[in-house]
Amino acid sequence: MDASPRGETSGQGGHYTARMSRANMPNRYQLAEFGALLAEPARAAILLALMDGSARPAGELARVAGVGAATASAHLKRLLDGGLLAVHEQGRHRYYRLADDEVAAWLEAMALPRAPRVPRPQGSDQALCRARTCYRHLAGRLGVAMCEAWMSRGWLLGDSRGMHLATAGAEALAAAGLVEPSPEQLLRLAGRGCLDWTERRLHVGGPLGVAITGAMLDVGWLRRSQRSRALLPSDEGLRRLAQLGVRLDETAH
Repeated sequence: MDASPRGETSGQGGHYTARMSRANMPNRYQLAEFGALLAEPARAAILLALMDGSARPAGELARVAGVGAATASAHLKRLLDGGLLAVHEQGRHRYYRLADDEVAAWLEAMALPRAPRVPRPQGSDQALCRARTCYRHLAGRLGVAMCEAWMSRGWLLGDSRGMHLATAGAEALAAAGLVEPSPEQLLRLAGRGCLDWTERRLHVGGPLGVAITGAMLDVGWLRRSQRSRALLPSDEGLRRLAQLGVRLDETAH
């Protein structure tokens, strides 16, 4: 893949590197390289471990991938060079994360060709399909239901710039108890439609999706699973979301 390293200052005084350039559509060689990066199971395991938006040290990623430190280091370097990962350096420590939410969206989309037309998850997959993080924003049936409900109410608008909240939408979220970010801050955030790999419909990605999901986690409408990137809605969260027009059809799957 075509990587364009670019520094990005963090709040902790460190820096990020290896951001991917997407100014042009990939040519056949770049697409082949993208496939090669994902073809190695250890690299795939590393990328999946970072799909929740976390930043992790090399040692932890080596354990997740089931490889030694030297092998993990080689894989991490290749993923960095390919533009799929970024690294945050803080003192003597290095923490790896996905380059951005677009990379996460690409990884989710890779599952679309083999996903069943009507997902029938079993066991722990049920929670992932119900609600999960796609990088740092809400995905799964709950994320799709939120996107569709708010668009039908005119609270969420889509145009050539992507997705953004209407004033009525931002005010409704504040009235429901999501006070951080403020309505004014939410109105300034851009979002985008992210194709959901289990539902094959759009949920809200980008900075807007991240901010809304983070607010729901902060007030306890959602909580993170300890075993996967599933998000678990609380009873209060489901009640508040229903007041905002968002309802899960549990019989659909």
